Amino acid sequence: MMERTFVMLKPDAMQRGLAGEILSRLEKKGLTLIAAKVLQLDDKILEKHYAEHIGKPFYPELVNFAKQAPVLATVWEGVEAVKVVRDLVGATNGRKAVAGTIRGDYSISQGCNLIHASDSVDSSKREISIFFQPKEIATAKRELVDYIYSKQEQG
Repeated sequence: MMERTFVMLKPDAMQRGLAGEILSRLEKKGLTLIAAKVLQLDDKILEKHYAEHIGKPFYPELVNFAKQAPVLATVWEGVEAVKVVRDLVGATNGRKAVAGTIRGDYSISQGCNLIHASDSVDSSKREISIFFQPKEIATAKRELVDYIYSKQEQG
């Protein structure tokens, strides 16, 4: 089943110049980039995005880190996109992430872990709506889709 998922490259990924590498890995997997924009986050948007963490001891540090430098907010589409992206991203703690995952290859930190990826279809819908208006999301079918998915997978 085709899904959409939200992926945000955090300030550390942007400052380290890893955006192209990370986007390339998602594209090479077969996912389709359907929306992207560079943003400087503020308290208002972060309160919506990290609502489940408000009040937790690490929340202030999380928000301060997210505001330090621009981020790249993206939306990806593909069969089981949420799970596929989560598997590509790897464990939250870069020291524990398996080699071959984005965090396993480029992060050695729990906090500076490069990337946020939606953890469920419901979270993805909520997060996409925080960062994007419907008109900002492309709907064109990828021409090579028949070479990425079988007809049955395309739905």
